[in-house]
Amino acid sequence: MAQPPPDPHFVLRGTGAAVHALHFSCGGGEPDIPVLFSGSENGFIHVWNLKTHRVDAALDGHGRKSVCGLKTMDGKERLLSQGRDQRICLWDLAEGRTSVTDSVFTENVGFCRCSLLKVAEGRWLMATAAKALEEVQVLELPSKTSVCTLKPEVGAKLGMPMCLKLWQGSCGSQPSLLAGYEDGSVLLWNLSTGKVLSQLICHQEPVMSLDFDSEKAKGISGSSEKVLSIWSLNEQQNLQVQKTHRLVNAGISDITIRPDKKILATAGWDHRIRIFGWKKLKPLAVLDYHTATVHSVSFSDHKSPSDRLLAAGAKDHRISIWSIYTQT
Repeated sequence: MAQPPPDPHFVLRGTGAAVHALHFSCGGGEPDIPVLFSGSENGFIHVWNLKTHRVDAALDGHGRKSVCGLKTMDGKERLLSQGRDQRICLWDLAEGRTSVTDSVFTENVGFCRCSLLKVAEGRWLMATAAKALEEVQVLELPSKTSVCTLKPEVGAKLGMPMCLKLWQGSCGSQPSLLAGYEDGSVLLWNLSTGKVLSQLICHQEPVMSLDFDSEKAKGISGSSEKVLSIWSLNEQQNLQVQKTHRLVNAGISDITIRPDKKILATAGWDHRIRIFGWKKLKPLAVLDYHTATVHSVSFSDHKSPSDRLLAAGAKDHRISIWSIYTQT
């Protein structure tokens, strides 16, 4: 007999709106307090203390427009938030401060989350959907210098970029960008030339989310249809479909592979979180707690495997926290 799925480890309530973005910062040792950042449809970012399960701070920087993306830059004192107000804000949260120190006006009206990659000490690349609907802009932070603008060829008819993932192979290799588009394609872009290295039709519908494991050169994407697509990148930088996995219900809002590359989680329009083994995409668990669409899933970056958590944020205003598959 398969074991029944567990209940949440605990639940965070009090966002007052649908939760669209989550990001953990738990990598520091004692006495550093592990936190979870959540971004809501009402424009607020909440900083949750994972020891007390309460809000330590509420940040208001997006003019009450939905927060769709959150990332940290070297620990929990520097936060990057993205809102539907077409702004990306950089926050200074050190020593109790809650100030926006800089912002980038993207002029993009879509809801494509930006992607952030650390390329050197104190230097990041950030990819965002650009003002021109089909384009992606890559900037260097904190300088905000433009690195490149990625424009599909004339007549490509990809539609808007829906999800982005900056990644870098072995140390010293050039960073690349994987982008999922409205027409169901995933493209691999070379950032130095601004050219497409490979294009793969993964879905019949818009690609809603993707994640990539640079060690195994293997990725996964989900769309508004009933299929997860698993694809790989060969030595010649060509994307190839490895396999597809049919889902019971249509619609994936978010996909994330755990940092140790053992399992992955999907956020479903059917209110459920699904857990799979990453090696063979074996279904491991269906976590059924939320009463509306799950918008976001995120794994914690705890150093110790037994402390690792999974968070899910949903349209029902709740954030469920799970402790599952913590034995390596």
